[in-house]
Amino acid sequence: MTKPWYVQLFENYGKRYDQEVFTQGTLGECDFIEAELNRNKDLKILDVGCGTGRHAIELTRRGYQVTGIDLSEAQLRRAREKADQENLTVRFLRHDARNLPFEEEFDAAIMLCEGGFPLMETDEMNYQILENVAGSLKKEAVFILTTLNALYPLSRPLNEFYDGVKAEGVASYESQSFDVMTLRDFNLTSYTDDDGVSHQIHSNERYYMPSEMTWLLGRLGFDRVEIFGARIGAYSREDRLSREDFEMLVVARRG
Repeated sequence: MTKPWYVQLFENYGKRYDQEVFTQGTLGECDFIEAELNRNKDLKILDVGCGTGRHAIELTRRGYQVTGIDLSEAQLRRAREKADQENLTVRFLRHDARNLPFEEEFDAAIMLCEGGFPLMETDEMNYQILENVAGSLKKEAVFILTTLNALYPLSRPLNEFYDGVKAEGVASYESQSFDVMTLRDFNLTSYTDDDGVSHQIHSNERYYMPSEMTWLLGRLGFDRVEIFGARIGAYSREDRLSREDFEMLVVARRG
């Protein structure tokens, strides 16, 4: 049985992942997270789809208690290596975000850079991720996530964006079709793994309308859902979401 594309991609892509264009904004993104949490370092944070641990490690460095979960053992291995190099204690666990073992354990959750949510094969699977994150949070909690903004591909070709983020030595993407009925982009992802082996895989990602995110999170008890444009390394409440934004930044609060 063929493995899902998001499993294949991250089987051996930890070191090169840290070179991706979209992983270079960690400090500014953590500044925003801290502000949203009122810099309360007593809060327990869950980092969903933590990858190589860049947000979890930086927040731990700043004094927060963070648990990072990811489906990829290779990504988690890289995260643990990085934390060990700095003598930081971060709990990194392998879990599928559709089936989390936590129950009302965390005060806050982050899920950034498409940390699982829009990558699943069906809308139901994507919703399972939101549902499991919600169940992992205490009754009063905040959930900060980014996801793909459907306003963008409805107004311009996705390959304009993909061409703009091409860089030497990291993955490249070519949109082959965007389905306006399902809001899914079917693309060809080309990358070289950490052993220097080249790969091409067919992937598909679900883009979301702002109104969908408000409705989905509302169903899960988040009574305040705010949506902004997501700019790498510079998350801000001042950035109103527009068709120019490839990603949206969602801040959802409950209780």
